[in-house]
Amino acid sequence: MSRGRLNGQVAWISGATKGIGEGTAKLFAEEGAAVAVIGRSEADGARVVKALTDKGAQAIFVRCDVTREEEVRASIEKTVERFGGLQILVNNAGIVDVKMLHEYTAEEWNHVMNVNVASIFYAFKHAFEHLRKNERSYVVNVGSISTFVAQACTPVYTTSKGAVLQLSRSIAVDYARYGIRCNCVCPGITDTPMLRQHLNATPAPDGHLAERLRRVPMNAILTPEDVGKSILYFSCEDSAGVTGTSLVVDAGYMAVAEWDAEAVAARD
Repeated sequence: MSRGRLNGQVAWISGATKGIGEGTAKLFAEEGAAVAVIGRSEADGARVVKALTDKGAQAIFVRCDVTREEEVRASIEKTVERFGGLQILVNNAGIVDVKMLHEYTAEEWNHVMNVNVASIFYAFKHAFEHLRKNERSYVVNVGSISTFVAQACTPVYTTSKGAVLQLSRSIAVDYARYGIRCNCVCPGITDTPMLRQHLNATPAPDGHLAERLRRVPMNAILTPEDVGKSILYFSCEDSAGVTGTSLVVDAGYMAVAEWDAEAVAARD
């Protein structure tokens, strides 16, 4: 199944049992990587690993709550023990909570920040000793278009995703001398369970999605694999020399102040 860009590499991917993480795990396996599928769902983890191993890839599932430092540490140790090293760290785990700022409890605020930001700290902290052993290693953190712009009723999510980019830049600066490159991928409207959760919090989910897509020049929802391709780019030497930056994958959403796909189509 291998196409080869990641032959001999070992990747740890959080949030890999669904959505962007699952799509990335599949792409990495196709490119020859051994993949540690990190997540909380035993059933989803087993499903993803079976899909990878059925095609000849090396893969394991490690159950892990990324808000718990000891579980993150243990998941990295299990990855290294199973595959003999670690070259690629993909921090993809994330959640959203849809409500106004004044409605949050401190516990709810902290939970989103812990999943979306603190988990990156835990993963890098315990992966570093393994990443530094390689001539080149790669860290990719998944942000969002909310890294750059606000969206309605997601104040803690947008705050956390802004922090993801700044943390990525800090890692890139401080650890470049160890041969570690760190970058941030920022997806737009992507068909994931988290998007569906956000949409289902609205009165008319399908209508809300259609309205959002009208503001996208390509007038299309992204797939997890679309985003995974950019994560792959940052996880190999295709992106040699690139560190401390972000790549927006959003079908043109942030390129325009105003856009109406239906009106544009009507002019053709």
